[in-house]
Amino acid sequence: MAKELKELTKRSEDYSQWYLDLVLKADLAENSAVRGCMVIKPYGYAIWEKVQRQLDDMFKETGHVNAYFPLFIPKSFLSKEADHVEGFAKECAVVTHYRLKNDPDGKGVVVDPEAKLEEELIVRPTSETIIWNTYRGWIQSYRDLPILCNQWANVVRWEMRTRLFLRTAEFLWQEGHTAHATKDEAEIEARKMLDVYAEFAENHMALPVIKGVKSANERFAGAVETYTIEAMMQDGKALQSGTSHFLGQNFAKAFDVKFTDKDGKQDYVWATSWGVSTRLIGALIMAHSDDNGLVLPPKLAPYQVVIVPIYRSAEQLAEIDTKVAGIVTALKNLGISVKYDNADNKKPGWKFSEYELKGVPVRLAMGGRDLENNTIEVARRDTLTKETVSCDNIDVYIKNLLNDIQENIYKKALDTRTSRTISVDTYEEFKEKIETGVFIMAHWDGTSETEEKIKAETKATIRCIPLDGDKTPGKCMVTGNPSAQRVVFAKAY
Repeated sequence: MAKELKELTKRSEDYSQWYLDLVLKADLAENSAVRGCMVIKPYGYAIWEKVQRQLDDMFKETGHVNAYFPLFIPKSFLSKEADHVEGFAKECAVVTHYRLKNDPDGKGVVVDPEAKLEEELIVRPTSETIIWNTYRGWIQSYRDLPILCNQWANVVRWEMRTRLFLRTAEFLWQEGHTAHATKDEAEIEARKMLDVYAEFAENHMALPVIKGVKSANERFAGAVETYTIEAMMQDGKALQSGTSHFLGQNFAKAFDVKFTDKDGKQDYVWATSWGVSTRLIGALIMAHSDDNGLVLPPKLAPYQVVIVPIYRSAEQLAEIDTKVAGIVTALKNLGISVKYDNADNKKPGWKFSEYELKGVPVRLAMGGRDLENNTIEVARRDTLTKETVSCDNIDVYIKNLLNDIQENIYKKALDTRTSRTISVDTYEEFKEKIETGVFIMAHWDGTSETEEKIKAETKATIRCIPLDGDKTPGKCMVTGNPSAQRVVFAKAY
């Protein structure tokens, strides 16, 4: 067999290798010929499409529309917002020429020195600058506001150390960019989109998240405030799973985007930006999967149900085909995505292993005895349990089962986070516990110096200052200075 489950490294042996094994063997993605870039394979892209469709619906329900902006950004644009350029300068890919020519020495092609661009172009690492330069032409009056745009795109950040889905030189994402007449409107927008991300993560990804604010050290380059959702992976590390930024008037001032308000006065526009990327697929893998393969929440599985026939003759297969056809129709009528795999090039046992590896939530199997008894075998991917049930009302049974699986996967992830979240009050205990793979709730004095000291000595970062939960003040575990509330520390991807 091409993909035996025993080839997967166990999580307990090497979590990083397990993750890489699973991405490759479940046909989600592979490394490309371009260093640091990935090929997202059809099964992996099908998960991304599910993510896209759901989020796109949620964006549109909140009044947003899609647009598209250029891949290339004039270098001068990036330098207009000082914090922004400093934050992204080390990751930028730069286009300097627009033509190649044959090498006169016969060694292929070379850059044509006469085709040098008048101004170098940055391959977008993010689109704030090109979008705000564009918005300057769209906005004159308060009547032109708000602008609520989103784009689905690719971006390039020239990462030196990459990992499929989690950190690659090029990745897919969506980025929302909104313009508002008042500070309050922009702040409400930034919080609203954080809530959209949290709802998507918890209700569709089955991924519990902590909503919070980033510290100044971890804030998006050019933002006044960065809101985040942070999730725990099974190894106790954190994964930033979505961010929403209140940009204030920084980009409006950098690109001179003003509007006339209702009183006839001119002011700079207020802004937000927000995004999630294909790293969400990495989150799905690391939060839920096991040593047998992927475990996908039903709401994001490319197909929620697979049906495999077990037969001894062509005649028996024809009878099963007829029986299954009615089941497939009934499931589809309830909005359930289903695949009937009656291909004869693989044995049922191979198919069972393959669909388990790929995390299909429910597997149905029907054989000759099932035909006689009007039954079908139902296997759950999340618990690896099987039972034989009647085919009567099987569609309703499966619909309820999928809901139960979705809830169970969420509960398991939440239980993991709860059991691996602790509070500490001393720095000595912090340094000991952070090595065990936990979220630590600890007091911090609010200074960048203390935060940098902790990061340098432990490799742990402040994941967020929680918006909800205990707000009891205390003393910083490092300096003993006053602390407004406990913050979330963890090692992170």
